[in-house]
Amino acid sequence: MNTQTLELERVRRHTPEAINERIDDEIAETVHAYADASEEELSARIAELEGGWDIERVLETNASILALVGVGLSVTRDSKWLLLTTGVLGFLLLHGTQGWCPPLPALRRLGVRTRAEIDRERFVLKFIRGDFDDVRNSRGEINLTRLLRALARN
Repeated sequence: MNTQTLELERVRRHTPEAINERIDDEIAETVHAYADASEEELSARIAELEGGWDIERVLETNASILALVGVGLSVTRDSKWLLLTTGVLGFLLLHGTQGWCPPLPALRRLGVRTRAEIDRERFVLKFIRGDFDDVRNSRGEINLTRLLRALARN
């Protein structure tokens, strides 16, 4: 496994296997449910996935809110509230460097997915929709321009 793969899978490495399997099963169930969907229904689901929040966005947003609350309370109430900000920033640093922080297990149990998990579902739905049907030319060679266009299509 190369370094890039390890980086993409670091949240999964720090998630219990049973939770990863449950998330994978939910992806499979969703894909199965959309197997016979119309292009319109597939496009709506793909758009929903593209606008969805992954674990990184959830952690960053929640950390920012808590850090701001800590700063605000330290200014208006008591400077001890800076401990909240310090703790939250420490958790965020830990997640950024290790791929784990205390809120991660709870968020994963709630089903918050990684970007790679979201993209896996999105890619399969694009395949079902037929986005990759015309990426080969008449000689069977892959046309890179068509492939890139298909990957970018919503």
